[in-house]
Amino acid sequence: MHPKKERTLVILKPDAVQRGLVGDLLKRFENTGLKLVAMKMIVPKEEIVWKHYNKDDAWFQSKGEKLVENLKAAGRPVEKEAIEYGREIIGALVKFMTASPVVPMVWEGNQSVAIIKKIVGGTEPATSIVGTIRGDYTLDSYEIANLDDRAVRNLVHCTDEPTESEREISLWFSPEEVINYRLIAEQMLYDVNLDGLLE
Repeated sequence: MHPKKERTLVILKPDAVQRGLVGDLLKRFENTGLKLVAMKMIVPKEEIVWKHYNKDDAWFQSKGEKLVENLKAAGRPVEKEAIEYGREIIGALVKFMTASPVVPMVWEGNQSVAIIKKIVGGTEPATSIVGTIRGDYTLDSYEIANLDDRAVRNLVHCTDEPTESEREISLWFSPEEVINYRLIAEQMLYDVNLDGLLE
């Protein structure tokens, strides 16, 4: 596949929809020159969200052990096995992602995965760089999310690695929902000679 055809999944999460930020966030992605090739609004089923996050027992155990360490360091009681705490991380995400409509979409273009990740910013809004979506539009943190026993509200999911794109996209979109088309701006972005611009 040509690099300009790389695709990535983006999901505007319930907090983005509920705060009326869908248009603003779409504009941030469009401004880069990436091409929107699929988009819809849905309330996802729990099963799709569990499949989307795709974590195994080793991941649950590892994350749970870190949570147990944090609880002990904070002088809080440890009430269950580490693996259960790990499962609750994804459980909280599932609860959050199914609480309201979300807007999944697919963007296409050169290094689309890296470009979107750069625009979205780090996972924790409180430490995301100014200029990124998470740095500019929200103030949540791991600390307050953990204290409130909920998922971090960070507005956007984006594919982490190009190797994950196909699996993620296929969970949220059928092949017929992803549209192949030519965008006029692609000539400016990708045409080596810019043929035909002068009359």
